[in-house]
Amino acid sequence: MGLCKCPKRKVTNLFCFEHRVNVCEHCLVANHAKCIVQSYLQWLQDSDYNPNCRLCNIPLATRETTRLVCYDLFHWACLNERAAQLPQNTAPAGYQCPNCSGPIFPPTNLAGPVASALREKLATVNWARAGLGLPLIDEVVSPEPKPLNTSDFSDWSSFNASAPRKVYDTRDDDRAPGLHGDYDDDKYRRRPALGWLAQLLRSRAGSRKRPLTLLQRAGLLLLLGLLGFLALLVLMSRLGRAAADSDPNLDPLMNPHIRVGPS
Repeated sequence: MGLCKCPKRKVTNLFCFEHRVNVCEHCLVANHAKCIVQSYLQWLQDSDYNPNCRLCNIPLATRETTRLVCYDLFHWACLNERAAQLPQNTAPAGYQCPNCSGPIFPPTNLAGPVASALREKLATVNWARAGLGLPLIDEVVSPEPKPLNTSDFSDWSSFNASAPRKVYDTRDDDRAPGLHGDYDDDKYRRRPALGWLAQLLRSRAGSRKRPLTLLQRAGLLLLLGLLGFLALLVLMSRLGRAAADSDPNLDPLMNPHIRVGPS
């Protein structure tokens, strides 16, 4: 069991294997949609995880994913294709998770962000709408476009071959979207004993200074004046003692009116 760091601060037993933090179901849907998440006890037993889809063995981050109520994660296209291959008269209990054989359809009495997101995803396909008790969607088959016969195209002046093509950046980002407030990758790293003091000093140094009020300025001036007066007293006392030690008039042996002899 652990405490999720989101504003809801919920106690949860779910643990993200990739970022190594406790997550609740709200964070699981919003910020960890493509992460391997299971119970904290399973992570303690075996912290290794497979970041690929179990159906196509392609990384989960490359395609749209869906999470079942057993928290197993698959590509939505792979899961949809696998379920669509089953007969149309298959009972809802026949649609099972490819990994743990758990139910694909969430129970009717199960509420939560994961179950709600799964129901919304399943409601987009007919094989799942039948299991959810929803009416089927009329599938509209779009007509195939006719091939263009270039032999009959006589006017080539309107064809612009020099039109600029759009270039899309397909590079994968190092960080998944939605994880910008999560800096806890080294949560379980051992820290030095005085690490908290260094962190406190850095936070104090980096914070913006506020202007002092009139009362604070007066108190600061009074404190500085008191410290200056005490320093002046110490300095004068040391100078006076040094002058008294070096004054011959204060030495009894140098005074002609004082005779020191044997008693």
